[in-house]
Amino acid sequence: MSLTIILAVGGDSALLASQKPFWQSAGCYVVPARSIRDAIVQFRDGDFDLILLGHSLPAESREKLTFIIRSSGSQIPLVCVTDFPGDHDTFADATIRNEGDDLLRVIRDFISKRTKAYAAAQPCEAR
Repeated sequence: MSLTIILAVGGDSALLASQKPFWQSAGCYVVPARSIRDAIVQFRDGDFDLILLGHSLPAESREKLTFIIRSSGSQIPLVCVTDFPGDHDTFADATIRNEGDDLLRVIRDFISKRTKAYAAAQPCEAR
């Protein structure tokens, strides 16, 4: 299993710290960002497989960060986390309830699709 590197943006650093063993056991390395500004710096300096936008961020901030990332040309999947069923951020690739197994399933699905798309786009000599 390869390591999945996730940029997790949100103000709830205690929650992220408490979930660290869960993420590690699932093969994920999570880089925290507490603000939009911090997320932009981390995004520019890192190489992420997925960006996770926490439920503690206001919708306007999640949308603003998504716009900034997409305007850079990046196609990294953006997943918003919500505590409420039926919530959906139209600007994100997915919105998922804050439940560990569902969240991991969505992350794995996005990483798998991205890996397959990358492999399909490579010239035959590179495969």
